[in-house]
Parts: sequence; structure tokens; C-alpha cells
Amino acid sequence: MIKAKDGDMTIVILCTLDTKGVETAYLKKQIEARGCDTLVFDLGTRGKAGIVADITRDEIFKLGNPGETLIASENRVRLGEIMTTGAANKIKELYKEGKIKGVIGIGGATNSLMETNIMRALPFGVPKLMVCSVAASQGLASRYFGTSDIAILHSVIDFTGTNELIRDILDRAAGSIAGMIKKIDGIGSDKNYGAKGFVAMTQLSLCERTANFVRIRLEAEGHQIIGFSATGVADKAMEELIIEGGMFKAVIDLAPGGVGEELFGGTRAAGKKRLEAAGEKGIPQIIAPCAVNLMTPPRSKYKPDYYERKRYDLDSLRTFLRLNSEELGSVARVMAEKLNRARGPVKFLIPMRGWASFDTEGTAIFEPEKDTIFVEEFKRLADKHIEVIEVNANIDEPAFGEAIIKAFNELINQRNWEEDIDDTSKIQPARC
Repeated sequence: MIKAKDGDMTIVILCTLDTKGVETAYLKKQIEARGCDTLVFDLGTRGKAGIVADITRDEIFKLGNPGETLIASENRVRLGEIMTTGAANKIKELYKEGKIKGVIGIGGATNSLMETNIMRALPFGVPKLMVCSVAASQGLASRYFGTSDIAILHSVIDFTGTNELIRDILDRAAGSIAGMIKKIDGIGSDKNYGAKGFVAMTQLSLCERTANFVRIRLEAEGHQIIGFSATGVADKAMEELIIEGGMFKAVIDLAPGGVGEELFGGTRAAGKKRLEAAGEKGIPQIIAPCAVNLMTPPRSKYKPDYYERKRYDLDSLRTFLRLNSEELGSVARVMAEKLNRARGPVKFLIPMRGWASFDTEGTAIFEPEKDTIFVEEFKRLADKHIEVIEVNANIDEPAFGEAIIKAFNELINQRNWEEDIDDTSKIQPARC
């Protein structure tokens, strides 16, 4: 039974009270000393709880595995899955009821994996802080973050009681999460984004000048542009945020290269659902092909022919390889299939003088005749509601930015007009 608390100031503490009871008690005290309430979730499954939890391990287990009773098991993976599911269900319920405002977790590798998975049940904008002793461990960091807006405090030292260094870390953690929930006019799913909404825009350094050009111009017109770096994480997160609904009124997808990278195992792969969310929601889309003709496979997975490809070394870690004709056709077919399912209007703008800032005449990577393979295949398969516009410019030149702005305003004005017509049709005629 949850005791009555002020939902506007309540923070969930995720922990395992059989191993982190003393540390949790200290963290709870420090958070409450800063004017906030707490709700302690006990994710422990083995030893006795060190302190009393607000949400007990038995309650969490039953929510994750209805009809069963918590018993110790050697199958730690299965137990972890059950506790994660149960806690995620509970935290979503509490948030929807307005009983919590943020969440903090503490732990090592296993606890951090469980607790960040639970945090991801909360929407973008809800404060989430993970205090992790192994945050920099190879192969784990990206799994902690995922596509959520989780903040991570790397404690470096393990949680072994409440010595002076651990107290210092937990003091800072308490101050951080308390400060987050006290932020004035925060953004969250409970906020009204206003009648205009946001415009999502993907971008890369390969089209950075155009992205900045478009953003500055549209912001001057009163739009709010939310940028997502199209490197396989933020653009995937954009798709998830669109599906959550209500936040975005349009998408300017300058860099959908994650679609092809997903096909060929590139480092910018953005998941199988990339380029689908806006269409599913009926949101207007303006698409451009920044780096769609390139891929970035891990060097450890290079195929023999990759070494012979035309390439561009962006830096010491990233090399872009040219797609061959067959690969360009494959990407065109997948993109056409995805966009054909769109319930809203789509404009696909094709720059005829290069699809990246370095894809220019005179460079080894410039092969407009191969790009034509993509363009013709896409045109052949695209439905009539998709308008393909060819622009005589490089993707990173002002002329292309102007074309993007023109296409955006046409779609937004068209949508506003259609909405006005819909509203007018609902007005009952006056009776004399």
C-alpha cells in the first residue's frame, strides 16, 4: 500500500534491498532532505531486505508473473525478466496516475541493466538517473542508454556500504535527481506541446549546412525544430517518439541512411522500423537522401570487395563506402515500400549533384550515374501520393535548403487547409 505523497515531488528509487539496503537508506534520506518524497522499489530476489520497501519484491514479482509466488531460483535471467516487467508495469501505472515525477537507480552491471530497462517505460522528459559503478564497461553503456533520455552517473567505485566516498556520490546523485524534477516548465507526456507542435529533423555532419539553414529559417517562421543525429540511435529514438504521438506535426528526414545500413549491417543501422513511424501516424514527411548511397560497415566485418570500393574517410573511426548498383536498387525498393504505406503526404527531394557535402564533382566518391539507379527504381515503385522532386544542387548547398523549406511550407499549409475544412464541416448550419 502506497502512503499518500505529493506526486509533483515524488521520486522512485530502484534498488535491490538484499544487497543495497544501507546505500538505499542513505540515498532516500538525502533525497527527502532536499524536499522530495520517495517510493522505494525492491528488485531483490534472494536475501532479506535491508529496509522496508514501499513497493515490495513480492508485489513486483506478481505484476511480472501473475498468479505465481516469488521463490528463489537459480535461473537469474528469468527472475530478472519477471522483476523488470513487473516494475515497469508498476512505474507506468504510477506515472499515469500522477503519483511520481522521476526515477533514480543504483547498482552494478546486472542491476543497471534491469533498472534502465524499467526507466525506459517512462516517456521522454521524465527525469531518469542511473548511478552505475560500471557505466564505462565495454559493450554495456549503449545498453543502459538505449534510445531513452537516461542520465548516467558513473560512480567508479562499487556500492559497499556508506563510506565517505560512497556518501559523496549519493549526495551528488540525490542533488541531481531532485534538481531535475524541480526544473521549471519541464517537458513530459503530461505537457501541452501547443497547437503548432514540433518538427522532427534528422541530420548528419554530411548535410550540416543544409540542416542549419533549414532550422534557422523555419524557427524564424515560428516552428520549433528538434534535431536527431542519424547515427543509428537518435534517429531510432525519433521513430519511437513519433509513435508515442502528439509531439510532432511533421518530419524533415534529411538523413534516412539508417534504412540501408540496417540492410547491410552498417554502424548507422537504425532498426527495422526506420522510416515508418511518421507514415503510420499520418504526419507530413519531407525526405532527402543524405548518405543513402553510402554505408559504414564495421572494419572487422569487411567483405573482400569492400577494400576495392570507393571510399571517404570522415575521421580515424568512420569510413564511408559507396554502395554498388545492386545495393542501391535494394535500398530504393525498401524505402519505396515503407513510404508507400504512409497515411500522410510525402515529398522526396533528390539533389542531383551529390548526396553528401563531400560527394561533389571531382571527388572519387562522386558517381551521379549510379545514384540514378536508386532514383529510377524508387520512382518506378513509389505510389502517386509520393512526390519526387529533383533539385539541381548538392544536398549541402543553400539551393537545396531552399527547396526543403518550400516543400515543407507546401505540406504544412496543405495540412492546415485540410484541417480547417474538416473543422468547418463539423459546424452545424444555423436554424432560422
